[in-house]
Amino acid sequence: MHAITFILLIIGGLNWLLVGLFKWDIGVWFGGQDNGISRLIYILVGLSALYELFTHKRCCKNCNSAPQTM
Repeated sequence: MHAITFILLIIGGLNWLLVGLFKWDIGVWFGGQDNGISRLIYILVGLSALYELFTHKRCCKNCNSAPQTM
């Protein structure tokens, strides 16, 4: 589940990058925001963000490791 949510978050992040830089939304490929497939993708990306928000600390190896001294 972690890998799927990670991929969806990357897609969402790249989408926001495209919107910010070029005012172009990936959802256009699927018929725009009113199309069911685009809405499903947006919902899955949003649910992935919530999943990662609540489970990240438990799953992340970097967050669970002890702080390193320099």
